[in-house]
Amino acid sequence: MKRELLFVVDPMCSWCWGFAPIMEELRTNLESEYTFSLVLGGLRTKGEMSWDERSKVYLQGHWEQVAQRTGQIFSDTLFDKNSFDYDTYPACKAVITVREVFGMQRAFKYLHTIQEAFYAQGKDITNTDILNELLDESLDSRSFKTFFESDRAELLMQHDFAKARSMGANAFPFVVIMDEEGHMVCQKGYRSLEDMNRLLKDKNA
Repeated sequence: MKRELLFVVDPMCSWCWGFAPIMEELRTNLESEYTFSLVLGGLRTKGEMSWDERSKVYLQGHWEQVAQRTGQIFSDTLFDKNSFDYDTYPACKAVITVREVFGMQRAFKYLHTIQEAFYAQGKDITNTDILNELLDESLDSRSFKTFFESDRAELLMQHDFAKARSMGANAFPFVVIMDEEGHMVCQKGYRSLEDMNRLLKDKNA
């Protein structure tokens, strides 16, 4: 029986974007040892962040820090907007929709697609039309839209948020390693691939 690695993330969390290549390295290198799951965290809700020069300066500085440490690409396009509601819930619900309708593997791919669209290309992934447009061509956009707008999608999103909180995930990314008996080892915040490999090696020792 495989152990499980849970990644608790938010598509609009910059450190999660920084961690994205490491997630994929782990998934590629450890697929024979672990099953991989996504839990969505719900970083920021509608109206929680005012959009003014102060918040823009804060975000730009934060993104520059993530870019310097991780090497991930960030676009400054977002900061040209006069108004923007940094609401992460639509993107969270979209990833959950792909996970539930099309499966976990597609959900990982879609997560990275919308992360790249937001951070590297400056696309507005709070917009549900754009979230739909970013679907892989092999996925049925009508099925996506139907589930995304359903009460069940909202319920599952809130369930993910509650699950994240119950595991102590108050900052993202948050990695949970679960063994066959259900024991958990948790790692909060960004870590390099070397750090993650060391953690997993110690866990397996």
